[in-house]
Amino acid sequence: MNGEAMNGEVANTAMGTGIDPILLEIVEGTLASVEREVETAIARTARSPMIRDAHDFRAGIHDRRLRKLTGRSYSALVQPVARDFPLDEMCPGDVFFHNDVYLSEGGIGHLPDLCVTVPVFHGGEVVAFVQAFGHHDDIGGAVPGSMPSHARSAFEEGLMVPPIKLWDRGVPNEAALTIMTRNSRMPDSLAGDLDAECSACLMGARRLGELFDRYGRAAIEACFDAIIDKTTDTFRRELLAKIPDGTFVWEDYAEHDGVDPPRLHAQRITLTVDKSADVPLVIDFAGTSPQAKGPINHAGDYADGVFLKKWLAPVLRNLADTPERAAELDVNEGVVPLIEMRFPEKGTLLTPVFPAPTNARTFVILRLLGVLAGVLAKATNGRMPADQETIRYTGVYGEDDRGPYLMREVLGGGSGGRYYADGEDTIHVVPDSRNIPAEFAEARWPFVVERLGLAVDSGGPGEYRGGLGYDKHIRMLRDASFMSIADRSILSCWGVNGGRAGRPFRVDIDGEEMEGLVDDHPVKAGQVIRIRTTGGGGWGDPLNRDPSRVAADVRDGKVSIEGARTDYGVILTDGTVDEEATTALRDRLRTERGPAPFFDRGPGYPELSGGLPSAPLDTL
Repeated sequence: MNGEAMNGEVANTAMGTGIDPILLEIVEGTLASVEREVETAIARTARSPMIRDAHDFRAGIHDRRLRKLTGRSYSALVQPVARDFPLDEMCPGDVFFHNDVYLSEGGIGHLPDLCVTVPVFHGGEVVAFVQAFGHHDDIGGAVPGSMPSHARSAFEEGLMVPPIKLWDRGVPNEAALTIMTRNSRMPDSLAGDLDAECSACLMGARRLGELFDRYGRAAIEACFDAIIDKTTDTFRRELLAKIPDGTFVWEDYAEHDGVDPPRLHAQRITLTVDKSADVPLVIDFAGTSPQAKGPINHAGDYADGVFLKKWLAPVLRNLADTPERAAELDVNEGVVPLIEMRFPEKGTLLTPVFPAPTNARTFVILRLLGVLAGVLAKATNGRMPADQETIRYTGVYGEDDRGPYLMREVLGGGSGGRYYADGEDTIHVVPDSRNIPAEFAEARWPFVVERLGLAVDSGGPGEYRGGLGYDKHIRMLRDASFMSIADRSILSCWGVNGGRAGRPFRVDIDGEEMEGLVDDHPVKAGQVIRIRTTGGGGWGDPLNRDPSRVAADVRDGKVSIEGARTDYGVILTDGTVDEEATTALRDRLRTERGPAPFFDRGPGYPELSGGLPSAPLDTL
């Protein structure tokens, strides 16, 4: 949608509510500006590489009714703070803090995610909230980084803090800060990060308070309602209209939990669509596997699943008329009235019972994005992207001349091919996040980055190829320990509509292949850690891909000559397509293969399913 159309949409929304359309645009722009300003302040003043350099944190703005107003990214929730601290007892300068997974109403997934919440005041009353939460270096627990991959209990994962008042009327609670830093292996980084986040949110609260002072509470709150209503209307009118009424079922799997041997841990979604109903989408998680012994559980069944509603809703944007239009659609509280969530009984991967461990819950919540996409692919004849797995933690820790150190990085991977384009290479599911620059890493930690590039042939073959993962080689200069929190090391990112699966995650240390979940594998000085992150699944039959595009991929180093021949049926001679030989090879490969499956899960699924070539729910 072009700028003129967007302005028209704003004007129509405003006219329908009696709101000045210019004021509505001012309020929307101010919210976006404040959110950006808070994140910029945190990035410039934080201490830890995970926050400052990798940018693994988010800011969000919520109104007095606890509704999320901004939609550039997901965020935590204000519900647990309002539950424990009445709004009419809050004061200017108060800062609230929590990281307790089971007391966060579903907004915090694991203990390293620390959340800061600051109320905004106008006329002596709370009118909004500014919040930031991010992944911090260390909050205690059994291993450096507070993500023990073999944990059996939340008590092994670090310090749990229910909602507390961290600052009282502008005065920091030094006792609480001392307790938290005392439990951290990286106390200076933790203290610096918390100070940065508290100060940035207090600054954001002042900025937002100025908006209320300028235009008045009634006008601003009316704009908040209009912003949320616009999202509800847009999603219902533009996106849900593309899904046929009916019931659709699909499931996907995490492959290991760090305790039991690898097996299929199912996450199932039954999607019921009734566009005439007040709540047109019902997402039922019945059929999800029992909670795991290890830390892959996600406590999602709180506050009616409001966090998961906003976490999953971005998948719906793939139904927009154009990718440009999809990028314009924010996901704020306006998506919540459109979705009903039905959870199974307590004791499943999504309804774990305290103190079930949760530090690797990314396996489950990332998989849910793919499960919803797979369900919608079945409903829309493959119009959704293929699968992606764009987050995993790898790192090393030990001691050097400056003392103990911890390097942990969240490397991206390839996204899935789409019905109109290839997947993107080496992206991250968290907006604005990035890998740590090699120059910075080498200056700070005792290793050398010998290679950082694209993993050739990692993207799933397809008419539109899956995006490629990273290929990163790290040579240690001192003895250290390697850690990894990663899924998709056996199961691949699935291809759809005839596309094939991408290549899975892999780490080897001087030829010794690592498992996806590792806490403390020893690495000797001089050894090389080779990391290949996941490639996205392919979309569409790879034998239908334009041979000239395959040749371009070979020239660009994204596909090997052998991959061009075996995956795409393209014969290259001196970099040029041999048209006659390619046609003959593709005809033979089609005959030998038969019809391409709608979903392709790669060779890992038969390995864990006892030899089944596909899952029972993969058929249309």
